[in-house]
Amino acid sequence: MLRKLFSFFIIIMQVLFLHAGEGEYAVSKINPLLLKNANAVLRLEELKFEVSGTGKATYKNHYVITILNENGDHWAECYEYYDKYRKIESVEGYLYDAGGNQLKKMKLKDMEDLSGVSSISLMEDDRVKRHNFYHKVYPYTIEYNMVIDYNSTFFFPPWVPASRSNLAVESSSMSMVCKDSYQFRYKAYNYPGEPVVTTEKDTKTTTWTAKNIPAIVKEPFAPMWHELTTMVIFGPTDFQVDSYKGNMRSWQDFGKFQYSLLQGRDQLPDNVKQQVHKLTDGITDNNEKIALLYDYLQKNTRYISIQLGIGGWQPFEAKFVASKAYGDCKALTNFMASLLKEAGIKSYYSLIRAGENAGYITDDFPSQQFNHVILCAVPQSKDTVWLECTSQTLPCGYLSDFTADRFALLVDENGGQLVRTPVYGVNENTALRKISATLDEQATLSIQSTTVYGGSQQDDIHGMINNLSKDKVKEYLHEELDFATYEVTAFDYKESKSSNPLIEEKLDIQVSNYATISGRRLFILPNVMTRSHQKMVADENRKFPVVLNYAYTDIDTVEINIPAGYATENMPQEVSLNTRFGKYHSKVKLEGEKLIYYRSMQAFSGRFEPAAYNELVKFYETIYKADRSRVVLVKNEQTKGF
Repeated sequence: MLRKLFSFFIIIMQVLFLHAGEGEYAVSKINPLLLKNANAVLRLEELKFEVSGTGKATYKNHYVITILNENGDHWAECYEYYDKYRKIESVEGYLYDAGGNQLKKMKLKDMEDLSGVSSISLMEDDRVKRHNFYHKVYPYTIEYNMVIDYNSTFFFPPWVPASRSNLAVESSSMSMVCKDSYQFRYKAYNYPGEPVVTTEKDTKTTTWTAKNIPAIVKEPFAPMWHELTTMVIFGPTDFQVDSYKGNMRSWQDFGKFQYSLLQGRDQLPDNVKQQVHKLTDGITDNNEKIALLYDYLQKNTRYISIQLGIGGWQPFEAKFVASKAYGDCKALTNFMASLLKEAGIKSYYSLIRAGENAGYITDDFPSQQFNHVILCAVPQSKDTVWLECTSQTLPCGYLSDFTADRFALLVDENGGQLVRTPVYGVNENTALRKISATLDEQATLSIQSTTVYGGSQQDDIHGMINNLSKDKVKEYLHEELDFATYEVTAFDYKESKSSNPLIEEKLDIQVSNYATISGRRLFILPNVMTRSHQKMVADENRKFPVVLNYAYTDIDTVEINIPAGYATENMPQEVSLNTRFGKYHSKVKLEGEKLIYYRSMQAFSGRFEPAAYNELVKFYETIYKADRSRVVLVKNEQTKGF
């Protein structure tokens, strides 16, 4: 009887197990082809953006993601910000096991409520709702369903089914819902065909769908993400932020809206006006006036972010900055423009996308794509001087790689005009180094190095010497140089500020055990300080184009005094490369008791076909080996010592 009961129990458990495995989101239902290279699979995504007026919209976001391993855990976190213009109405969340069985659930009240204020912000009204089930039994599935109300139509969310690498997509859809009379705009990337449009009464729904997208494996030097996967970006025509109305039919129209936010905010207090004239009256060169007023800005203000309501897009008045001596990028740029206006110099308040991913600015699709503001001053009719108004240390007319070589929207009374900021290329981004060194009989190398950095190659050093104490600089140098055991005994920096700034670095360094001694032989690396660390793996199945964004020039001249009595046994061959990716040249020779080494490297920017990747691998592989080639010297038998 017990055996029969036990057998019945086993059968019941099997039935229950099989039934449990039939959950809607059971992992077994995933197409095996979608598991390849995937850390997570987007099982279902249903997005809907409903525009109910020029200033109102509702965003409904329902998604289900299966987490396959710990590398996909970041997908399990629900993270939504809210502010005056974006209110989280409801959130529901569910956790499922591998069989698709519900383990936990949550609602909006269960989410953490965190401040969105950054460390450099004085005031922000951004807050964040955050939730994570913190499940660690793989695979598992999470589901979230949320509704967010928008009190502004300035920004429309994009649709990116596979928003990162190693994420596969089973099913995703995006619907734009609006009155038939309302016009929105969109630009699609890698989307075959056209969206489906349906109309019910006076409401039009436009829907994009995507199914069975394999996970994308990130490739080195790949193009921007929107070139690799399906994406649709959206923008309004007519929109509203608070009481301010505008449209984005063109960059000119968008600029007119931004210009309306600037009106009446350029009035300076009398004492500042007097200071402007004290500094600039009697000077005929407008470039000199700009430099003097930029110096005044840097010495009398500092950057603090202030993001409250419309203040996220509208600058504080110039009088506010004058009285408080601080402001965010918008306020400081507006203040600098006001100083220049008082001096009779025209300038353009300029919206820009700073930092990385500058290529995401879509020049043929007017929309809010910016995160920063800089100033374009015009000393003469065809000249421009670009100013980063948040920095207290950058030279006048120099932008750094934070805002260089990208689109900026210049704003004035006529609207907006999209232009490119200056490019710092192979002739500007330079590091020219001369080394005089002596190798003693204990294999210690005493180095005196002088390096002149230019363009973006001096950016990090500029930040270091202007923001760190001398002790911190020394600490940094003791950690960052490419030697096993060394001491920086002296250092000095001299900065030459201009629109193409230079920094001269002088270092005295003692490196222990720099050379290797084996019997009568001395093995020494002639390339003392500039060695390529670029190691790449060949890929015969490269899928995407190769994009090289950074161009620079490095030139090293090295002289090493060696102990007497050595002759050449093996000398690295001269290496000379001339490719479409760059140029490289290295050579070394022994003259008496002096080892002389020369190295030059020029890296070019450009875009190349996928098949070029393995050429690039070979190029850097050759450089990597050449940079580490050692000289072998042999001691004459009659010479004693060492």
